[in-house]
Amino acid sequence: MALNSLTAFAQAQAEAEAPTRVEITGSRIRQVDLETAQPVQKITAQQIQATGLITVGDILNQMTSAGTPAFSKGAVLTSNREQGGQYIDMRNLGANRLLVLVNGKRWTQSVDGYTDMSTVPASMIERIDILKDGASSIYGSDAIAGVVNIILKKRLEGAAISVYKGINEKGDGKSEDYSLSYGANGEKASMMFGISHSKTEPVWANKRDITSQSFGTGDFFGANFGAGPWGRITPITAVGASNTDPKTGGFNKFLNHTGSFDGSGVGADARNPANYHDYADANADKYNSSQQMMFQAPTKLTSIFTKGTIELPMDLRFTTTAMYAERSSTRQIAGHPINSTVQPNYRVFIDKDSYFNPYGNQVAGAGKGQDLYFARRTVEQPRITDNNNQTLHIDATLEGEFTLRGLPWSWSAGYNHNSIKGENLSTGNINLLNLKKALGPSFMNAAGQVQCGSAVNPTPFSQCTPFNILGGPSVSNPEAWKYIMSNGQGTYGSTVNSITADVSGELFTLPAGAVGVAGGIEKRDVRGYDRPGQFEQSGYSTDLAAKTTQGRYSVKELYLEANIPLLKDKPFAKLLSIDLASRYSDYDNVGSTTNSKASFMWKPVNDFLARGTWAEGFRAPALGDTFGGGGQSFDSYLDPCDSKFGMAARDPAVALRCKNTGVPAGYRQLNQSGKAVTAAGAQSTVAFNTGVGNNTLTPETAKTKTLGFVYSPSYVPGFTASLDWFKIDVKKQISGWEAADVIGNCVIDSLTKYCGDVVRDATGAVVGLSRGRINKGELSTEGFDIGLNYRLPRTSYGNFAVRTESTVLRSFKEKKSDLAKWQEYAGEFTYSRLKSNVSLDWMMGNWSSTLTLRYMSGVKDLCLDTEIQCSNPDAPGVSYKNGAYNKLGSTTYTDLNVAYKTSWNGQISVGANNLFDRAPRLMYAATSQGVGISSSSAVDPNVPIDRFVYVRYNQSF
Repeated sequence: MALNSLTAFAQAQAEAEAPTRVEITGSRIRQVDLETAQPVQKITAQQIQATGLITVGDILNQMTSAGTPAFSKGAVLTSNREQGGQYIDMRNLGANRLLVLVNGKRWTQSVDGYTDMSTVPASMIERIDILKDGASSIYGSDAIAGVVNIILKKRLEGAAISVYKGINEKGDGKSEDYSLSYGANGEKASMMFGISHSKTEPVWANKRDITSQSFGTGDFFGANFGAGPWGRITPITAVGASNTDPKTGGFNKFLNHTGSFDGSGVGADARNPANYHDYADANADKYNSSQQMMFQAPTKLTSIFTKGTIELPMDLRFTTTAMYAERSSTRQIAGHPINSTVQPNYRVFIDKDSYFNPYGNQVAGAGKGQDLYFARRTVEQPRITDNNNQTLHIDATLEGEFTLRGLPWSWSAGYNHNSIKGENLSTGNINLLNLKKALGPSFMNAAGQVQCGSAVNPTPFSQCTPFNILGGPSVSNPEAWKYIMSNGQGTYGSTVNSITADVSGELFTLPAGAVGVAGGIEKRDVRGYDRPGQFEQSGYSTDLAAKTTQGRYSVKELYLEANIPLLKDKPFAKLLSIDLASRYSDYDNVGSTTNSKASFMWKPVNDFLARGTWAEGFRAPALGDTFGGGGQSFDSYLDPCDSKFGMAARDPAVALRCKNTGVPAGYRQLNQSGKAVTAAGAQSTVAFNTGVGNNTLTPETAKTKTLGFVYSPSYVPGFTASLDWFKIDVKKQISGWEAADVIGNCVIDSLTKYCGDVVRDATGAVVGLSRGRINKGELSTEGFDIGLNYRLPRTSYGNFAVRTESTVLRSFKEKKSDLAKWQEYAGEFTYSRLKSNVSLDWMMGNWSSTLTLRYMSGVKDLCLDTEIQCSNPDAPGVSYKNGAYNKLGSTTYTDLNVAYKTSWNGQISVGANNLFDRAPRLMYAATSQGVGISSSSAVDPNVPIDRFVYVRYNQSF
């Protein structure tokens, strides 16, 4: 027995001392040394808990290298299937240019190529690796801005539960998170299981003064109020347009009413033409749509996760992971600002024989009535969209080790399945077919009821309900609303299946060490669809019409990587090695591409590491890029031909080109309420045609360069400093034109081939515009990542550590077409010149705490008027179309987390994000007139709205 015990002890000691070879993010070569030539940031499970955040997306979006989140939770006006998920915009290059891995395997993607981070349960994460480098040669498409690799726990012994609750200081935005995990390990097998549920409640725009109006409550009070809830009427021209010109018999009347822009008043008798006044764009006749809108949309997520590993004979291992997540989200916006031409191909007017027409035959006398154009916001029915999304991930891997010529090798073969499916349900839009009947001929029957049809030929109530659309909310008829409402429905989904085989080992040994190599093959099949409901596709609804997207492609790939040690333990070369990699990808729809990478690592002395990379990258078109069916969109833009704020006001050449395209002198762009726009422009008055796929697209290409160092002085134990320069250039950018770009191509850049994509009416107003996907222009960004970490010597007051992470943005510029000039964005909103996170960690006994400062440098904001809140009214260098900006100062948020470990294996932590309750800034560029991340107000919804407090309890068994 003693001999057996001694033998077992010796074997265990040998195993403990044997070096463990692992695969690190950014390389497929398994190795012992974890130092890499690539800059990799690591976020541990402990750091995740200290943030006070509950989803992976929220955690990663606080990185200084991350830009403004794609599909912001405040962009409730945005119509996409990704709404409610969380997506990381690394380096401001777009969330679809970032590759997301879980345990080194590709995670799910939507039809448009976006990966939802929120579906990965935070309770099962061991750490997150962020590779701030191009890696297409290792991982393939999408790894242009970098790679996020979420490393899950390998083993778990026993059970653990976690309960979390948080709330904004004003009592809204409540967040909850519950998780249960369990793990068991045997001699040959291990298993983990986890289930989690999280929920975040909405924050409503009308609950705070600063978010209660689109542009705040100060100088721009009412500047973006929209169509009012009572009827506005005009006659109709011969071509079926609104006629407001008195010279041709036109007028512009609005129903008299009590109340103001809150929609709570009472309208006068809408049948009496004397009860109307001339519409003069008064605030009382408009509506503050922020009253009905969410500032931050709610989400709910439930996920189930399991992972198992079993040791097989012949030193084989089988590992499998499965995860199912169901996410539901809701967004609400104000009632529809409907008018007669909301769908230009199906116009709806108030019939001259309608009982409710104040200029109709039943009021003006038989044969004297006229059809009317109308406009009115349907505040009784806010538009609500529910998005239910299910994500499934399954992977299975068989792996093993072997020895070749006495050198260690490993191999693996696996299958990876990712699928997304979902359903969009919407209410608050109007069935135009039924609305036309409801506004058609009607009469007062003998029972004193208004009925569709005529006394001679009545229409049964079961087939039509008349609607007094001009009377406003105070005379709303529930039966009429039930008749004209349209319930929208759409389904979507995508599936990615891949088969991989990899091998890694040491090829031979040089004086400086072993030459490591890795190679492998992958076959990936991608398919997806987005099917709006048939009624939404028809264009007979006030909902944005869209067509079906459906497509598939497959790709076969081969890669090879080699790590070559050149020098070791030589003067000025304690270590010098290079890493070479190349990947060949053959797509059945866009052809083939080869992308390579070269990096080096040099340690002249033990304390100093220099590193650098040159890498080619690419992004293949997503399914939506190639097969997109297209749809309608109300785009925000400033018309360059606007005679006050457009380029035509300052550039005679632009003014001349506008004139040549039919724009009359003195033309002013109008917003949806008929008012001349501010310097920020406005949303289009008609829906434009957008997002049409293009089967001639080619992959984007990129060049990434990095150069940096890591310094860990031996005379200061626990201290590490790093500095990494990066430069990323993207060409053949896959993008859709913006409305302003399409117009500008014609009248600013004089590219006449685009002039046919813009349709103007006789007044000069843009009444039609088409924009689709195209390979166009270039992107380029350059800057520095700086890291400082210091674990101080132990003191009688506990252990202290300081962590800092900073990103300096030297340049972010875009060239929107081959003939266009570069446009610099660095320093403008969402492109901060400096972002920095500084954390102080403290631990003493059972107590621990983290204090974090999050700093963002000042930015240039949009000017809504060049005479108010506009520090630089004439600044042609900025991207804003009116050539003006308002400089805003820097901001810093302070977060605090305090935790205590109990004697019964529990931990309680409390914290506050935005500890000092720093008020948010008014940021006009955040609105739909700017980058569009906030639909309801001029406040960035991705920063704290006020102090957020939370408590979490963890218990292990």
